[in-house]
Amino acid sequence: MIRLVIVDDQALVREGLSLILGSQPDIEVVAELADGEALLKAAPDLAADVILLDLHLPGLDGVAVLRARTFDAKVLVLTAVGSAADVQRALAAGAAGFVLKDATGAELAAAVRGAHAGVRPLSASAAELLWPSAAPAPAAADLSVLTPREREVLRLLGRSNREIARSLGLAERTVKTHVSNILAKLAVGSRTQAALLAQGLRD
Repeated sequence: MIRLVIVDDQALVREGLSLILGSQPDIEVVAELADGEALLKAAPDLAADVILLDLHLPGLDGVAVLRARTFDAKVLVLTAVGSAADVQRALAAGAAGFVLKDATGAELAAAVRGAHAGVRPLSASAAELLWPSAAPAPAAADLSVLTPREREVLRLLGRSNREIARSLGLAERTVKTHVSNILAKLAVGSRTQAALLAQGLRD
């Protein structure tokens, strides 16, 4: 179970994120906090695995919190509006990944899992900030992190989940889980980016 802390100055956003991510079978939201100072105070007692941290907070912003932290949890930075410089500053300060708030619930959950697993997840929008040419999948991704079944699913990502399920004799729900795991392990934010990496399986 991934123990998650959500830090955002907007109560509605905190509640929405908690509802979405807390409904995942492998994620437990253990605290919701409103600012960076509260996180730095509470973190030693929370035993969190991943912290979803808003970039633009009153007082200490997300980057300042990253620089001041004394805890070991992986920090996934979240923001509504960001720039390439924001992504680069957060990653340079030690963020485990960067997600924009236009990400889907599935992308957010995959990013949390990716951060926990030690990969560096970027949502599709965050990746687009860094690589505006679109579909910025890294050419040298380590496909060995995938299980044999995940590699089979990766080869078929150009199809719908239903078609993949029929092709591999799996339940559609199982395919959705494999896709989320693939995105997290390869640190990409969309099926399109992951599908580009599938070229490596056919070389």
